Amino acid sequence: MVNFNEFLDKMSVVAEDNNRIDPEYYTKYEVKRGLRNSNGSGVLVGLTEIGEVHGYTIDENEKVPVEGKLYYRGIDVSQIVEGLQKDGRYGFEEVCYLLLFGRLPNKTELQDFVELLGNLRSLPDGFTEDMILKAPSPDIMNKLARSVLASYSYDDNPDDISIKNVLRQSIELIARFPTMVAYGYQAKSHYHDHNSLYIHPPRADLYTAENFLYMIRPDNKYTRLEAELLDLSLILHAEHGGGNNSTFAVHVVTSTGTDTYSAIAAAIGSLKGPKHGGANLRVMGMMEDIKKHVHDWNDDEEIKEYLKKIIKKEAYDRSGLIYGMGHAVYTLSDPRAVLLKKKAAELAAVKNMEDELNLYFKVEELAPKVFAEMKQSSKDISANVDFYSGFVYKMLNLPEPLYTPIFAIARIAGWCAHRIEELVSGQRIIRPAYKSVSGHKPYIPLEQRI
Repeated sequence: MVNFNEFLDKMSVVAEDNNRIDPEYYTKYEVKRGLRNSNGSGVLVGLTEIGEVHGYTIDENEKVPVEGKLYYRGIDVSQIVEGLQKDGRYGFEEVCYLLLFGRLPNKTELQDFVELLGNLRSLPDGFTEDMILKAPSPDIMNKLARSVLASYSYDDNPDDISIKNVLRQSIELIARFPTMVAYGYQAKSHYHDHNSLYIHPPRADLYTAENFLYMIRPDNKYTRLEAELLDLSLILHAEHGGGNNSTFAVHVVTSTGTDTYSAIAAAIGSLKGPKHGGANLRVMGMMEDIKKHVHDWNDDEEIKEYLKKIIKKEAYDRSGLIYGMGHAVYTLSDPRAVLLKKKAAELAAVKNMEDELNLYFKVEELAPKVFAEMKQSSKDISANVDFYSGFVYKMLNLPEPLYTPIFAIARIAGWCAHRIEELVSGQRIIRPAYKSVSGHKPYIPLEQRI
């Protein structure tokens, strides 16, 4: 009998050797690796009216750094947040409405939409027991993807891609994502971590951020400030243009004409990756390592020396990366990080975690200087949203397995908006080119192979 592990040990080497492409070919054929131009900007592959990410300008084919801006349907997110905070209102539902329909709602429209989402939060009959509890997953993102795909079987009209039907599916998914994530986590916590099982029915009278905290906590309790901070995080993660990996995945899969659940499940798979939605977990691990090895959190020189060790691959995970610093588009600042850390300071004061937050401030300040010194580089580097989002979730006493799923709870709004836009305006299957560089070979009869 063939030993599977021995087979894999042998053939994994063969598979790796036969899938390695000479890097010189990428230069020879001017391949846009990662869909990036030579100056670091993204290759233009589509148009969108949903979100705009502005982090630099191009002058004579050179990137010129500017302060970061993020726009939802042409409106500066900073202005949206400022308006909501001035009114003392939760805003994630309003942002969902804006992204889906392309304009801000009036009071009646907003009230109706909030009520609609609240009434749609409960999962279909039998779904929790059959699709979540009977097959618990150690990773909530995989459980969420499975729950989305399973929703196809509970939909009486799953394959209709008319805008009315896709809009119906989108609103249901936006409403149900927090419930799917909360129940997926509770199943994981109970069956894999051997904790008590808490299945709290969602409440229609609460806003999304409130409802999630209510469902995830054994005692259902949360403060107004905690809910406000989670609501802000959901707003800032709801959309980020059409070029980010998970949203582009939605465009690619949608362009085939497939169903909503298949397209959204693909996006979840993309977001799970540590280079995308899972990045804040890497930040948290790095910061815990810094806290352990830097004895004086107020000593700039000690912090700088340890950051140098990280860059020299002598500390933390030896990747040479300072996680949470730098972004593919933003240069001088990430507007999401700016807004999040400002609100986070309020909760840090209440939670008596100001010393730890100040350490984050120190790393944010010193990391670009250390990078410039070590790499002899003039590249502009700033903290991105992942640098602070993990700390925010820690202050909210949310378990780490929920960090990336919370990202998905927010981003489902942007994904659905982009799916609708692709169906309305794309109308052509996305198929970029790959050039074969393998060369042609003769077929060798089985008896003659060594």
